[in-house]
Amino acid sequence: MTAEGEARGRPRVDTYGWCDPRFRRVREVFDGHFADGEELGAAFAVFLDGEPVVDLWGGVADRHSGRPWERDTPALAYSCTKAVTATVALLLAERGLLDVAAPVADVWPEFARKGKERVTVEHLLTHQAGLPVIEEPIPVEEFEDQPAIADRLAGQEPIWEPGTAHGYHALTYGFLVGEVIRRVSGKSVGEIVSAEISGPLGLELWVGAPDGVAARAARLSAGERRGASAPPASPDAPPASSQAAPEAVSTVAELPGREPGDPIHEMARASLDRDSLMNRALGNPPVHRLKGGANHPVVLRAGWPAMGAVTTARGLAGFYRDLVAGRILRPATLRDAIRRRVHGPDRVLFVDSSFGLGYMRPALTFLTPARGADSAFGHTGLGGFLGLGDPGHGLGMGYTMNKMADAVSGSLRAHRLAEAVYDSL
Repeated sequence: MTAEGEARGRPRVDTYGWCDPRFRRVREVFDGHFADGEELGAAFAVFLDGEPVVDLWGGVADRHSGRPWERDTPALAYSCTKAVTATVALLLAERGLLDVAAPVADVWPEFARKGKERVTVEHLLTHQAGLPVIEEPIPVEEFEDQPAIADRLAGQEPIWEPGTAHGYHALTYGFLVGEVIRRVSGKSVGEIVSAEISGPLGLELWVGAPDGVAARAARLSAGERRGASAPPASPDAPPASSQAAPEAVSTVAELPGREPGDPIHEMARASLDRDSLMNRALGNPPVHRLKGGANHPVVLRAGWPAMGAVTTARGLAGFYRDLVAGRILRPATLRDAIRRRVHGPDRVLFVDSSFGLGYMRPALTFLTPARGADSAFGHTGLGGFLGLGDPGHGLGMGYTMNKMADAVSGSLRAHRLAEAVYDSL
């Protein structure tokens, strides 16, 4: 429990769980976030060399009802999903069903249109395909029809020549990679995750939540914004924004960064422009058309392979524990998958991003403590979620919450927690 909040004029928030004594600093940071009013509800879990060393939770899962955050409260973890989807693709590659170096059209013939004949599966996994935006608005009736959405992308022309640049495919990543997976396996990403990863390994992780899981999921809420970036998708959804950028602002004059042309400045400016590539990439399918935005059952059960994972912190950390331990992919497969394929200015986010085969590597979009700079991999999620694995240090960690960050960049909460973990090693 923590009483610091009372001393700072905030209501007392109880936190639960435990830490190995070596990781007591992690508990202090976790409690401090509640004391400072940065959290509504949250959970953080860490495995070291396969053993649990941190399992913390606290606060409320729903600010409207006051429902408490329990040890098994799941949350929609947004783009943390991308690493799970990449893992499914790599699992199929290990079995000889998929060649990531081959053209997408080899398994998806309809994709070979409008200059996409030579786009490879690797281009999809590394955000180099030039298809970060779905140009036609997706009707709500199509939200759960992933092949139909993928077909729209198959008919589009790339925004840049595939393979010549990378730019974050915030939502399209999932529909593209997911369709490749469906073509070679006959199954959705969610079906394979349940049958071959989370089910056998006992992980609280679903790509597409069953009704019972969706009913107890945390309700995502917008944080207190000091300015206005792109408008919120719903009263309970965060502003349209990327996973790494500066604090929300209301006018160009307030933008961070040294001057126009500075990547941080340009990213913040894009967040103010409804028609920017960044906001277009995040805004279709238009989740704001559903009551409650991303909290709506349609989103929770749809299993979009770019943002549809519903998981507990322990389930997300366990996923990385098992990846690092070689229980999901062969060690050689993982070593190759986390090798940096692209690094540098992101065509959608402006700031530097770095990717292996679907996994983020340390960069401004995936802030990592210095000790993990060479070996950490994983993925962030809009608003502050984090999944991280580190084979060099034997780590798997997961952070989930429901108070979406009030900054375009997402919160530094996850980074502080990760820093406390590395400092405790």
